Amino acid sequence: MRLEAITWERLGDALADRLLDLEPADGSPWPRVAFDGAPAAHPGELAQRVSEALRLRGRPSLVVPAEGFLRPASVRLEYGHQDLEAYYGGWLDTGALWREVFGPLEPGGDGRVLPDLWDPVTDRATRSPYVQLPQGAVMLLHGPLLLKNWFPFDLTVHVLLSPGALQRRTPESDRWTLPAFDRYTQETDPAGAADVVVRADDPRHPAWSG
Repeated sequence: MRLEAITWERLGDALADRLLDLEPADGSPWPRVAFDGAPAAHPGELAQRVSEALRLRGRPSLVVPAEGFLRPASVRLEYGHQDLEAYYGGWLDTGALWREVFGPLEPGGDGRVLPDLWDPVTDRATRSPYVQLPQGAVMLLHGPLLLKNWFPFDLTVHVLLSPGALQRRTPESDRWTLPAFDRYTQETDPAGAADVVVRADDPRHPAWSG
């Protein structure tokens, strides 16, 4: 894979420009974009940057954090606070994401999206209001392990960290999750599957696949 050095500002602009011409293959009027990456890669920061660049171009968007659709702690932590199998396949409430985000954005949907459902810090429902997306608005979902779930994305961006960088930049309290990302790489190959790859080993100097 050939990567080109770029600044975060230019990257946000380049991705926003690409999204301006993005037309979903299934005929939906709402492009759906993934910003996939481990928490240490901060894919949400890139999603927010792209959202702002889209705003400046007159294109509305909605940033949706996957962590707003985690299952309640009683379900996530049923087998303990550091159960790898649960983290890999059971923390994210994929059914809620289909129901509240992807379903309304299907062809013929009403575009009425719930931006988050559950606060994992307070372990309570967020009670956020629904957001009515106008036709042409872009939905930007960010979080880890997204590309293994068969969500109907129209463009996928993977923020890549080498194993060494992932180890260094993951807080010690969260390093128990690292084997899940090794498994993700082996089973899903997100860097190979994504439409765009951003390498962020040095957070000051990203590179991307263009």
